[in-house]
Amino acid sequence: MVATVVLGMLCVHLLCFSGMFVLISTRLRGKKMGTDVFALGSLLLGIAYVLQLLGGAAHWGVMSVINHTLTLCAPVAYGLGAARFFDRPVPVARPLLALAGGYTAAQWLVHAVLGSEARYALLAAACAVLFVAMAVVLLYGTRTFARHLRAEMAVFAILIGGLGAMNAAKLVMVLSGGLESLDMGTPFQTAFYIYMSFLGTVLPPAVVWLVLHRLTDDLHVMAAHDPLTGLLNRRGLMDALEAHFRSRPAATAHLLIVDVDHFKRINDTYGHKVGDLVLGGVAEVLRHTARQGDLVCRLGGEEFVVIAFDTDGTGAMQLAERVRDAIECSQVSDGHAHEAIRCTATLGVSERFASAEALDERLQQADAALYRGKMSGRNRVECAPALQAQGLPA
Repeated sequence: MVATVVLGMLCVHLLCFSGMFVLISTRLRGKKMGTDVFALGSLLLGIAYVLQLLGGAAHWGVMSVINHTLTLCAPVAYGLGAARFFDRPVPVARPLLALAGGYTAAQWLVHAVLGSEARYALLAAACAVLFVAMAVVLLYGTRTFARHLRAEMAVFAILIGGLGAMNAAKLVMVLSGGLESLDMGTPFQTAFYIYMSFLGTVLPPAVVWLVLHRLTDDLHVMAAHDPLTGLLNRRGLMDALEAHFRSRPAATAHLLIVDVDHFKRINDTYGHKVGDLVLGGVAEVLRHTARQGDLVCRLGGEEFVVIAFDTDGTGAMQLAERVRDAIECSQVSDGHAHEAIRCTATLGVSERFASAEALDERLQQADAALYRGKMSGRNRVECAPALQAQGLPA
C-alpha cells in the first residue's frame, strides 16, 4: 500500500515537473538548454508509472510492454537533455524512436524465448547499466566539460549511481525470487519507490537551479563583452585587470590603444554593415596577434585596447608594431564582387602601470600618443614621452 501511494505521488511530481519544464523552455526560446528534452523525459517516466499503477501486478501485456519501453526511454531523454544543457547539439527524436522500437521488439523476443521473468530482468539490467554509465559520465564531467559545476555533478553522480545499484539489486531479486519479488507490498519495492520519489522531488528543481546558474553566467558574460566583436568591453577590462593584479601583486603592464584610420570614410563608402565587418576583422587580428594572457578590449566605435602584461617598453612597442603590421596586411570581403577592403590603424603606447586604478591615466597617455600619430600621418605607432626618454622611437 505504501509503495502504491508513493508511486502515485511520484507520477504527480513527474507530470507537474514536465509542465514546468515546458513553460521554462517556452520562455527561453532560442537557447532552451535542454529544458524541452527534460520535459519529455519527465513526461515519459510519468506515463510509464501511471501505466504501472493501472496495470497492477507484474504480468505480460501491451500496457506492460509500453511501460517498460517508456521506463528505459525516459532516462535516455534526460541524458540527451543534459548533453544539450552542455551545448552538445545532439538529436533527440530519432534516437528515442529507435530505442523505443528496438527495445519493444527485444521485449517480445525475450518473452517468447525465455519467459516473462527474463523480460523484467532485461529491464532491470538495462537500467542498471544505463544509470551506472550516466554516473560515470557525470564524474568524468567534473574534470572536463563541467569543471565549473564539480560539486553538483558529483552529487548527481552519487544519486544516479545509487539508482543503478538498486536496479542491479532488482535484477538479482528477479533472477532468484521470480516475479513475486516485484510485488508492490515487498519492502524492496517500497524502498525503491521511496528513493525514486526522492529523486523525482530533488533532481528537477536542481536542474532548474542549474539553468538559472547558466543564465546568470551568460548575463555576466554579456555584461563584460562587446556584442559585435566578442572582445571585453570597458567594464570587463576593468574586472579582468583587477583580478589579474589581485592574483599577481608584482605584475606590471603597458596599454596599447588602437584606432582604425579613416573609419568614417569606410562607413560612408561601403555602409555600416561592412564597417561592422571591418571592426570584426580588426578584432580577430588583435586576438591572434596579442600574446597569451594579454587582454583585448573594444572601447567603443573604432577604438580598441590591448593590455600587455609582464613586458618592458621595448616589448610593448614591438607588440604594437606587430599589431599595426597585421592590421595593414589583413583584408575584409564586403560579401559582393568588389575588391577586398583593407584598412590601417594608428597605435599609442602608454607607460608601465601596476594597478587597475591607473587605467584611466594610462588611457589618457596612450590616447595623447595616438593623437600625435594621427597628426603625423596615421598607420604608425607612437609612445608616451616617458618611453621616448628611455630611447625608444617616438
